[in-house]
Amino acid sequence: MKITKETKGTNEFTSPYDFYGKIPVSNAILYGLQHVLAMFVGNLTPLIVICGACGIGAASDFASVYVELLQNAMIIAGVVTLIQLFSIGPVGGKVPIIMGTSSGFIGVFSSVANIMGGGILAYGAMMGASIIGGLFEGVLGLFLKPLRKFFPAVVTGTVVLSIGLSLISVGVNSFGGGASAKDFGSVENLLIGLAVLCIILAIKHFAKGIAGSSAILIGIICGYIICGIMGVVLPTTGIDADGVQYTKAWVLNFDKVRDASWFAFPTILPVKPVFDVRAIIPVLIMFIVTAVETVGDISGVMVGGLGREATDDELSGGVMCDGLGSSLAAVFGVLPNTSFSQNVGLVTMTKVVNRMALSFGAIFLILCGLFPKLAALISIMPQSVLGGAAVMMFSSIVISGIQLITKEPLDGRNITIVSVALGLGYGLGANSTILAHLPQVFQLICGESGIVPAAFVAIILNIILPKDKPVEKADQE
Repeated sequence: MKITKETKGTNEFTSPYDFYGKIPVSNAILYGLQHVLAMFVGNLTPLIVICGACGIGAASDFASVYVELLQNAMIIAGVVTLIQLFSIGPVGGKVPIIMGTSSGFIGVFSSVANIMGGGILAYGAMMGASIIGGLFEGVLGLFLKPLRKFFPAVVTGTVVLSIGLSLISVGVNSFGGGASAKDFGSVENLLIGLAVLCIILAIKHFAKGIAGSSAILIGIICGYIICGIMGVVLPTTGIDADGVQYTKAWVLNFDKVRDASWFAFPTILPVKPVFDVRAIIPVLIMFIVTAVETVGDISGVMVGGLGREATDDELSGGVMCDGLGSSLAAVFGVLPNTSFSQNVGLVTMTKVVNRMALSFGAIFLILCGLFPKLAALISIMPQSVLGGAAVMMFSSIVISGIQLITKEPLDGRNITIVSVALGLGYGLGANSTILAHLPQVFQLICGESGIVPAAFVAIILNIILPKDKPVEKADQE
């Protein structure tokens, strides 16, 4: 039975492929945990990078603040996800999206840290700018409906395609054990990633029911088990080129779990916001960029998961949640929150769009913030285990982009828009060194990935290029 808004009040269990469907709690827990495992590391990484740029870390004078920020990042991701799923008034698109800490602001915030000399003051300036920027994006979302004409399928499809292409290299890096790992690309890491990928493929296409839909979760759990066995039978340390001993990337470090506390309350305003124009202006620009990416993510997940385009209300509510959720995050000292492309890929691959299932994912994130030992258990997952799932999930986003683009006839005009946006826009962004002689603001906006320049090129070409005249039947004959 297909669940709609009219039938969602029934007590009958239905398919996990319906957004409003009711499914057993045990199934929802498995599907939700799958989402958390897919994005957990990515949710914390931007915060770790920016705290490092500001000199805030476990070994600094602000060690207690650092722990609070990591804790809050998980709680806020869960809370904002629930808002996105259920909505509060117009805020929230009621779309199958998982929210998390945005990596798109790393470049801008790193620049702010350099300009302001780092420290807790610079971090406070980032929070102040995020509060204002989030409110600004919320207003953009409110007025997104009249702007929808600038985002036809050919434009949103190009953005989704760019998002998928930009993530493929991230997935491959994880497949090799993480680009920063001393044994990156080692035979052990590659075999682990390949084993996880093969397990996922086998379960997805040969198993039925909940097992097939939980293929990512089962593959990751098997990856944990494989790493545990390897830790018993293989050397877990190596010697690098400088003769220094290092721990191999696939090792499960249970010391983190042992040292983590059992329970911790979240802290409001762990860092006092500072309103500095040097941070506010570039951050405002990045929130425009984030809105464009969110439109792409929502468009991708609706096509990939539900087989249709997003409505005006879904896009508007989704962008508003993105912005106001980021302002809420800043109050708790957390970087801006946005739709997580990793989870868009997961939805696209599994087709599990059920709101109850994604809600359990959000609840898991909140629990990870309240119970640090649970968070530590998830955080020790080797990158190669995640990489085995990521290479397939991220490629699924590319397919969603292609599906969006081909919803309209691929005439000469649309082919030109996609070709130039990917060739020039995505090409420039993906090779950011070519932008080194441009003003810093262009480097910050376009140099992090090819998504933003590809989106801008697609939008501009869609405005200025005349539409192809329909070919008359007589002409065809």
